[in-house]
Amino acid sequence: MIRRLALALLLMLAALPARAAISPDEILADPALEARARGITKQLRCLVCQNQSIDDSNAPLARDLRILVRERLKGGDSDNAALAFVVARYGDFVLLRPPIKATTWLLWFGPAALLIAAVIFLGLRVRRRKAAPATPAPLDPEEEKKLATLMGEAAPRPKAAP
Repeated sequence: MIRRLALALLLMLAALPARAAISPDEILADPALEARARGITKQLRCLVCQNQSIDDSNAPLARDLRILVRERLKGGDSDNAALAFVVARYGDFVLLRPPIKATTWLLWFGPAALLIAAVIFLGLRVRRRKAAPATPAPLDPEEEKKLATLMGEAAPRPKAAP
């Protein structure tokens, strides 16, 4: 019983969200500069994790990028200059919210275009299905004779009364 309780507790602890991976040696002494650095690192994507900001990532590359941003800020760069430096090195992919421009149109508008195309495809398919006859057309007298010949009957079958 105690083992099960310990296992349940361990599983609940494992499900808790991870805290930011910033180590004490990364934190800047100036609180205003540190706040600026955290604001920038929350906008940058971890290139290893790809779905986390570098502020939240434990990856070594994310740590290097956090240090790089802090060094740029200590060197006197503005927030935009520090961000532009990282984007110049790694491209727009490093931004969690890339800008809307010709090279990112597919990223921004691709899902909507795909959804619209799927709706149009399904609409056309439903329309075609409704337009198709539900029951086959009755045979004309000539077709009845051919069918009777193939089936080995001498005369056409009498039609059923409605």
